[in-house]
Amino acid sequence: MSDFDNIDVTILAGGLGTRLRKVVSEKPKALADINGRPFICYLLGQLGLAGASSVTLCTGYMGEGIEARLGTRYGRVSIFYSQEPEPLGTGGALRYAAQKLSNDWILAINGDSFLDANLAEYASWHREKDILASMIVVPVKDVSRYGSVKLGCGGKVLAFREKISKVNVSGYVNAGIYLIHKSVIQGLDFKQPCSLEHELLPAQVEIGLYGFVSKGRFIDIGTEESYRDAQAFFR
Repeated sequence: MSDFDNIDVTILAGGLGTRLRKVVSEKPKALADINGRPFICYLLGQLGLAGASSVTLCTGYMGEGIEARLGTRYGRVSIFYSQEPEPLGTGGALRYAAQKLSNDWILAINGDSFLDANLAEYASWHREKDILASMIVVPVKDVSRYGSVKLGCGGKVLAFREKISKVNVSGYVNAGIYLIHKSVIQGLDFKQPCSLEHELLPAQVEIGLYGFVSKGRFIDIGTEESYRDAQAFFR
């Protein structure tokens, strides 16, 4: 049995990439060039090595360009597409894609960040818990740019903390990788925008949301500075 049996794997690749327009123009953020390869190919490669056989890309802005560039296969991974008709946010895009997903569990990965994590280990850890939603968190030396996640006993998420102005404060941050039961997603309004990070996941805290701690190398390409850093990160 594969670690991804009964799990639909998705990548959230519908962002506008507004902060990258000066360095990544005329293409969606997922296709931003990193050492001669589109950024999203690093995610697809990681998923293929972890054992995923298919991935659904949740696209939006310039989604046609992503489909034209990647086609229907990357290595051993079959690629499917769910292009939102209008901006729906990360949660809304996942809800829209859920119409085409057949399994009870959804692994959702942000399309603008990369964590060198053992995804198969994460899936196994999640299966051992009687929970509807979990996320991967990673320790960083400075949470001021991201906001932070407070963990309790057994990895239970106690709270999400907003970004702070004070620098060099360490803590756990959201790594942008989630395992969520389909029923949680289907509870969202079908046509209303919703953010996973700011609405759906915080609402799950009281119900039961858990964080899997990974110490793998982490980067996102959301700013010009981090996009430049990504060239060395993947080299």
